[in-house]
Amino acid sequence: MSAKAEHYDVIRKPIITEKSTMASENGAVVFEVAIDAAKPQIKEAVEALFGVKVKAVNTTITKGKQKRFRGQMGRRKDVKKAYVTLEEGNTIDVNTGL
Repeated sequence: MSAKAEHYDVIRKPIITEKSTMASENGAVVFEVAIDAAKPQIKEAVEALFGVKVKAVNTTITKGKQKRFRGQMGRRKDVKKAYVTLEEGNTIDVNTGL
């Protein structure tokens, strides 16, 4: 497997919410990442894929909710989010992928 494919395994998708939009005004971008991804892996993947310098990575794990599927109780997956703070002058436009 190529290194680029491994980076895409670490970073799943950008998260676009009100909170993440407010974070982007302070130079941070929010990504959904693999549940077992470590902060150095996330930093390396973002720098390689987007060509930017990363200042800091903060992570949070959101526990999956209990939901009812076809009358049966089920559970959504746990989700790990990474708040990636970029160095001054670096930007990632998550809407266009640049």
